[in-house]
Amino acid sequence: MICDPVTLEIIRGATRAAQAEMEALLERTAISAFIREKKDFYTAVFDSAGRLAVGSNVPVFGDVTAPVLAAFPIETMQPGDLYWFNDCYGSQGAVSHSNDQVFLAPVFHAGELCAFVMGWAHFADIGGLRPGSISPDTTDIFQEGIIIPPTKLATAGILNEAVLTIFHRNSRFPEQSLGDTRALMASVDVGVRRMAEILQRFGGAVVADALHQLLARTEALVRERLRETFAPGTHEFTDVVDADGHGNGPFHLRLAMTRTTDDRFILDTTRTDDQAAGPVNYLMNPQMPGTALGLFFLGGDASQVCNAGGAQAIDEVRLREGSLLAPRFPAPLGLRGVTMMRMLAALNGLVNVAGGSAPASHSAYVIILLRGMVRGHGFLMSDGVGVGYGARPDSDGIDAVYFVAQENYPVEFLELNYPVRLLKYGINRDSGGSGLYRGGCGLLREYEVLADSAMLSMRIDGVDHPSWGVAGGKSGGSGRATVNPGTPKQRRLVALSDRNILHRGDVLRLETGGGGGHGHPFDRPPERVLDDVLDGFVSTTAALEQYGVVIRDGSVDAAATLARRTSRPPAKAFHRGTYVDVLD
Repeated sequence: MICDPVTLEIIRGATRAAQAEMEALLERTAISAFIREKKDFYTAVFDSAGRLAVGSNVPVFGDVTAPVLAAFPIETMQPGDLYWFNDCYGSQGAVSHSNDQVFLAPVFHAGELCAFVMGWAHFADIGGLRPGSISPDTTDIFQEGIIIPPTKLATAGILNEAVLTIFHRNSRFPEQSLGDTRALMASVDVGVRRMAEILQRFGGAVVADALHQLLARTEALVRERLRETFAPGTHEFTDVVDADGHGNGPFHLRLAMTRTTDDRFILDTTRTDDQAAGPVNYLMNPQMPGTALGLFFLGGDASQVCNAGGAQAIDEVRLREGSLLAPRFPAPLGLRGVTMMRMLAALNGLVNVAGGSAPASHSAYVIILLRGMVRGHGFLMSDGVGVGYGARPDSDGIDAVYFVAQENYPVEFLELNYPVRLLKYGINRDSGGSGLYRGGCGLLREYEVLADSAMLSMRIDGVDHPSWGVAGGKSGGSGRATVNPGTPKQRRLVALSDRNILHRGDVLRLETGGGGGHGHPFDRPPERVLDDVLDGFVSTTAALEQYGVVIRDGSVDAAATLARRTSRPPAKAFHRGTYVDVLD
């Protein structure tokens, strides 16, 4: 062992600080709202072989260095080189939809390549069928914008301006594209400089051994957690995606985790339904399941880092070409977030089936795209709205989360930058699944349109198959979108749809789904139910019907509650509308 334990922790902290500084720079210098305000970006540090060594809890679900290394051998690289791609199929799903741009740079010390740094970010518009490059209407990936194969963007510090000109020309908002590109390049540059400083201080051999130890440590810990969770044999779980926006569905994700007698872990997804005509296909990189399980097993341990060790703990991931998780080129992928979120929930389901203690299911974050013209200029409001996450075995689910560390747009930001007025913004009451621990609640937003006309694209899932509850907990509430609610012009929008035309004065009410509950609702202390009612998370009606708690004049009627709870409804392992032993 070249790197001693104390130095290992210093290098871990310094590398994590470098990665965090890259994120901070990108957030503060990007132009488009989805990067600057939504924080839809990621940075990471890799070892000299291209293995993810230090990341954050906003995960990269795939091997992003392999496509570059296949096209540009390591021995040809030099200081100042910068590589770029967004090719989903060419990267085996390391990039899962075309809006995400990956920039990768090698780091050298004493003439040797010692590490890589990477930044990726979601660009607002890269061409395609509709502004925003994402639409339920797409039928192939070419309609989702320009595709960049692994490309050498800079050679020894000399930038290839021509290829960037082509890229920006394909965007409907080239100023944003230009600004975001510069921010992403600056982020990668600061990462290269910080890693060079670490290498200068500790030396290439010590840093290489430190990164190797971090990977090995994560792999060992995740593998140990897998052994504790999954007994020898096969464990199965199924989750469901509602629809694909083209009249097809539901689509089933069927997972089977096998632990062999010699302690190999094999995840089989081959019984998953066939790929969709619409853009809910998720080209899942084989590293995704292990990375996701690693995040779960190591969550809350500040001494650990997210890296490829989690992926290495799964010995084999089996995919079936032509399925929803391994679609054939050129199937559309733009709304792959729906299926990715169901896949993450299904992995939690596998853990629960095996006797582990994963959360109940979460809802899938909601995205709307409002497009139109104001005073002769085009606008694109891409608003990602938070949902409820599943209750945990020892605590309530999280309310109003978009995805991990990403944020909901503030009211002030929306009203200053887009032709909308926010009439309401708050918790979607009763959307969290009832249980001993309540599922997280979704959000309610009401937008008044101030443009003469606009086209709206909707992305909501979990309407027909809401987030499931576990261990007696009940399923979360569904999301919905309604135009002009409570008026003669009220109409309900299709959950995955585009070309919804709105006019000045129209009101869009968006209600997002909640997470599933954990444990029987009648076991939740009445005082906690009362707190939820007073805080606006649960109605008095739901308190009575779901929790068996009678609330009168702002307090619990203890005698009536005790009487109500004597008729305890029987429960089973899972709940999605009704209690079942197995979800299918």
